[in-house]
Amino acid sequence: MMDLEELWEKAKEKTEIVRGRVKGLSTVSMTTVPYIFLAESSIHEGHTVVRKGKIIVEKPMIILPREMPQFEGFDFEEDLGFGQDIIQSFFLMRGIRFPSMKYNNTVYELDVEDLTLAKCSKKHRGRLEKEENISTALVLGPEECWQFSLLLYMASLVGRCVRNDILNLLNRMHRDE
Repeated sequence: MMDLEELWEKAKEKTEIVRGRVKGLSTVSMTTVPYIFLAESSIHEGHTVVRKGKIIVEKPMIILPREMPQFEGFDFEEDLGFGQDIIQSFFLMRGIRFPSMKYNNTVYELDVEDLTLAKCSKKHRGRLEKEENISTALVLGPEECWQFSLLLYMASLVGRCVRNDILNLLNRMHRDE
């Protein structure tokens, strides 16, 4: 089994955001971020593991809370053998901060498709485009560190929202004067 650092580096190297959501994260309310995560199966060559789920982000804000972020439903302990406190410390030691108090992941479908990763990605991308689904992300990454791939995607969403979050914060401050 890989250690935490190796898993993180693998996720950084191999994660691909094929299709992100159009809307950013809300700074005033909870945001639901649906996703489809695809990974090559480590058990059945030529097959793809498909995880469909959603991450609920509670009031993401640029202003960091004093508490450490909470990652629920990512199965770090079950899948990787690392508890919440180790994951929080791991991110903190690398200067990685998630500007929200809680990220709650729910996987509502886990399946294996008899397609290569490339064909499976093309299939799901085509379906999302046909449905004109602009809120569901399509993310590819390694099966053994899917949690980190999804958190990298969330970090990219937060990064996209920074400018608007700052402008909203300044506007609220000017209104309150």
